[in-house]
Amino acid sequence: MRSGLIGLWRWTAWGGIGLSLYAGWLTADDIRDRASSERDISAACDGLVSGAAVMDLQGGMVRAEVSDYDEYRIDASELHSSCIVYKVPGSGRTKSLFTLVVRHSDASQPLNWIGDDSGLEPFDDSAGSEGSGDSDVTAVADRRPEAWPVGDGTLGRYGNWYTTVRAECGAGSRATAPKLLNVTARADYDDVSAADRDRLARIARSAAEKAADRIGCKSRLAALPSEQLASVPTALRPAKTADGSCRWFAGHLTRQGQDRLPDRVLEVPVRKANPLEGCLLAVSPDQVDRIADGLDDHDRDYARTALTHSPWWLRTASYFGPEAGTVGYEVIGAEDAIIKAGTAGHASGAWWASSVCDGKPALHTLSSSYTYDGILGSQRMKSLFHAYVDDITKRRGCTDVTYPDAKEFHIP
Repeated sequence: MRSGLIGLWRWTAWGGIGLSLYAGWLTADDIRDRASSERDISAACDGLVSGAAVMDLQGGMVRAEVSDYDEYRIDASELHSSCIVYKVPGSGRTKSLFTLVVRHSDASQPLNWIGDDSGLEPFDDSAGSEGSGDSDVTAVADRRPEAWPVGDGTLGRYGNWYTTVRAECGAGSRATAPKLLNVTARADYDDVSAADRDRLARIARSAAEKAADRIGCKSRLAALPSEQLASVPTALRPAKTADGSCRWFAGHLTRQGQDRLPDRVLEVPVRKANPLEGCLLAVSPDQVDRIADGLDDHDRDYARTALTHSPWWLRTASYFGPEAGTVGYEVIGAEDAIIKAGTAGHASGAWWASSVCDGKPALHTLSSSYTYDGILGSQRMKSLFHAYVDDITKRRGCTDVTYPDAKEFHIP
């Protein structure tokens, strides 16, 4: 009996040693895989990011992959380049994890777009277009909500799954350096945590510093806020309670009445130094129905599509300083157009006015979703745009305001 117990203990001991050796082998293998993944990430992103920081996203991981294609690997000297990283949860399996995008301002390519291009659509209309029309497509800006300023906005802006850090290239910059550099760190998975939002901000700021140095851009980036970046709201609220960047619209409704105007808003906090400030306006299903009652048969078709795959919305956005020279719109069959500073006009479903704020150029814009500008009509659009520009130029202390000619508001 005693010899049997001794034998059992020996087998147990040897089994324990074997399992320990196996666990140690796995740990060493994991360490090698993670180190290799970190090196690959850094190489694909041109040394702008820490591979370890990227692999700490989404709770951390052991293995990641990057693309071998040149178009998905960064060259910081190029006008536009990006690197993409995939999480490897198991053999032969990958999941989207992270993208870093580096963009330079250029005389022929916009950094910021306005107009009715489908890529600027703020709402995910897939549920409404596939369903019965009962879904509320403008309740949440789930595709492209308004970005919030990081701090006072001079460092950049962020959403719930990305941070864009901007670097203005000032005196002492290399002659070939752009006026503005944008670096975006983006999580490519759902339900990004508050901790990951902060990680993305740190990754973006560090990458922007390195990219600026690489291209000879002399810029002093502000520090990240000491407090955690708050979750960015995506749900719209009643327009009559608008605040922040949309407060002007609540005042416009008080003066003009609801009529065919939007009844929902999504605002951002107002910061005097913020170089990019936006406000989203949209029309609820109930308001679409009320507007439809006053339309002819042809325009009622537009109202029906506004409940599903073509929601009605407007977006105002102002750009200050170097940002004002980076705004453009899509031109069908040709290269994208960049708006010249000091001009005013209308194209591609957008209107713009110019001013001078603190001695620097500024651009003030209003974009309309396809068909909604026709529903509002020329006079409403003109009145709305003037109300917006009057408000923001007064609030920012701007001068030399240039508006589009009245003929630019003629909507066929």
